Amino acid sequence: MNATRHVALVRGINVGRAKRVAMADLRRMVEGLGYRDVRTLLNSGNVVFSASAAAGIKAAGRIEKAMAEELGVSARVTVITADELSEIVEDNPLADTASNHSRLLVAVFADPADRARLATLGKQDWAPGVLALGKRVAYLWCPEGMLENRLAIAIGRALGDRVTMRNWATISKLHTLLD
Repeated sequence: MNATRHVALVRGINVGRAKRVAMADLRRMVEGLGYRDVRTLLNSGNVVFSASAAAGIKAAGRIEKAMAEELGVSARVTVITADELSEIVEDNPLADTASNHSRLLVAVFADPADRARLATLGKQDWAPGVLALGKRVAYLWCPEGMLENRLAIAIGRALGDRVTMRNWATISKLHTLLD
């Protein structure tokens, strides 16, 4: 089997009491699905693994189902390839603008076609924040912080559970973990 590296971004676990998942349990569960070289990053549901390209396409649904059945947690999962993550990092138009990597967010779409849902948001003025659209992501610069940030809220309203956000520091660490 020709393995490809993938990243699973699990939405919303370990941010509230109801969806607590130990990363060791998440790793074991993903390994139990037959994925290899499984590693987690931080305590937030970021999982790196190897699988064939065909298996990677089905991974999000399989991980979601296993989390519900084995861990008792319902959460959306978005899976991207290592190449997609590299493209996200390389194409970041806000890298030089953002001075604080914890306030630069990357909103990863469950489906690249979801980008079209943000077209009207891309035309609005979010000052002092900035919104830039990539192929599979939106980049959000939120210099005043994340708490009740109107740009992040607007993205969430437009896409619901079809998007998951990570700050630039986490995206960078995942990229390093894949290398």
